Amino acid sequence: MKQVKIYTTPTCIYCRMAKEFFKKNNVAYEEYDVANDDRAREDMIQKSHQMGVPVIDIGGEIFVGFNPREFAKALGLQ
Repeated sequence: MKQVKIYTTPTCIYCRMAKEFFKKNNVAYEEYDVANDDRAREDMIQKSHQMGVPVIDIGGEIFVGFNPREFAKALGLQ
């Protein structure tokens, strides 16, 4: 399984939806709260070139926002 990192903020509904998608599909992920972690925020900006969340890194492939179809494709969930 590919490594999954999700960059979030506490109030982001799409972040919660993305985390729920991963839990539902038994996908382990590392979560980074960019509202409280400056280093994670800088890492997220480096990867996505923007400040919107969620930013999701699936095995080095970067996704911005909630797109379950693309997440499933990247993870080989069909």
